[in-house]
Amino acid sequence: MSVTQIHTDLEYGRDGKQSSHLAIPYSHNLGGWANLRIPVASIRNGEGPVVLLMAGNHGDEYPGQVAIQRLWRELTPDDVTGTLLLIPCLNPPAAKAATRLSPLDGRNFNRCFPGNPNGTVSEMLAHYLSAVLFPMAEYVIDLHTGGRSMGFLPCAHMHLAPDPLQRDRMRRAAEAFLTEVTFLYADVAGTGLLPTEAERQGKIVITTEMGGAELVPASIHRQCQAGLRNVLIHCGVLRGQEKTRAEAGLGPARWVESLDRADYRFAPESGLYENCVELGEEVTKGGLLGQIHSIENPDREPVRVEAHADGLLVANRGPSIVGQGDCVACLAHDVGPGVL
Repeated sequence: MSVTQIHTDLEYGRDGKQSSHLAIPYSHNLGGWANLRIPVASIRNGEGPVVLLMAGNHGDEYPGQVAIQRLWRELTPDDVTGTLLLIPCLNPPAAKAATRLSPLDGRNFNRCFPGNPNGTVSEMLAHYLSAVLFPMAEYVIDLHTGGRSMGFLPCAHMHLAPDPLQRDRMRRAAEAFLTEVTFLYADVAGTGLLPTEAERQGKIVITTEMGGAELVPASIHRQCQAGLRNVLIHCGVLRGQEKTRAEAGLGPARWVESLDRADYRFAPESGLYENCVELGEEVTKGGLLGQIHSIENPDREPVRVEAHADGLLVANRGPSIVGQGDCVACLAHDVGPGVL
């Protein structure tokens, strides 16, 4: 089995600023010898930390893509100590189509890890990251939003990594993103996530949910870009003085968690979903989070979606049209002492 079928003329480990592509071979009806080109850049200035920075894991999640493109254009090697590898969009076909899944193979890229060198386009790229790029890096940053499906309270988030040292370094990096809340989450919708594979390899993994839904306010772009720069300074790859939470006008990080499957509220049936609580609001057990209205039977009372416990609403439904089984809300709870 080949190590990888992906080609690039980027010279990893060479000083300076390079711009290139990862070329992934595939075929379509009008192209037997085609390749999908994933833009990639390397900014290196001597020895130091290696940071792999990515966005567009899901095509319809755009603030991180914009933030990384700005860094690509603005940074020079003199701004960097060590190596910064930039992939603004891991899934260009999905980004162009404004979809979560890849139009080329129908896959959710964030369920393809550790990948397959002889698989679909998404699986080949997941394998390249797992086998080639992750081993180079000390830090792996994967910027997300809720996409078109979910609105999300802007936050840096992480898994509860089993290694205490790795977990503590991830915690400090997440707090450097300077979001109002920081979030521990669980994988309730499948396996094969990019962060999980990077964590398994011992990397310091930093991820986000910077808002969501179709509209991206200017405030979200500003928050994503400023937080990302502060995290890169924290990692030691970007020169500058790290801004503390106090200097940013923030108090101590509020850590919340959604580690129980019940924290993720799913639609019991299809229809028109009405959000009844604003993001960031505190809710009580039994409180109304939203309700589903029947399109076919408007005289029928809507179906309630209720809070299973007290908590903080960190995510809610984006589109009004909802299908049975879609996630419509996520409740989080303050992390207890000793967890982190």
